[in-house]
Amino acid sequence: VQLQASGGGLVQAGGSLTLSCAASGFTLDYYAIGWFRQAPGKEREGVSCISSSISGGTTDYADSVKGRFTIFRDNGKDTVYLRMNSLRPEDTAVYYCARGPPVCDYDVEALDAWGQGTQVTVSS
Repeated sequence: VQLQASGGGLVQAGGSLTLSCAASGFTLDYYAIGWFRQAPGKEREGVSCISSSISGGTTDYADSVKGRFTIFRDNGKDTVYLRMNSLRPEDTAVYYCARGPPVCDYDVEALDAWGQGTQVTVSS
């Protein structure tokens, strides 16, 4: 089981980035995938989640990113994406993807695989 997060970078405020979480070693359809972030000196927080295809592929977003971020999956490519628009300096963090049960759950106890993280830096 492996998750590979990528797509981070440096962008100006108001810009956009798309993060990718490529899965291998398991059937992506059966699991929810969540995106988390951790800024320096802060706790890791759940950003967005998409449930498994068999659970309807429902999406969830933290209030701080609603209307700006979009999560979607391409099961054919075994990849979950996080499209981030209208980025703000406070979005600066290391972003991680993680595998969870079929229905979204941000509790770390429910997550059993993590990607390595990708740095997103938003300059003002």
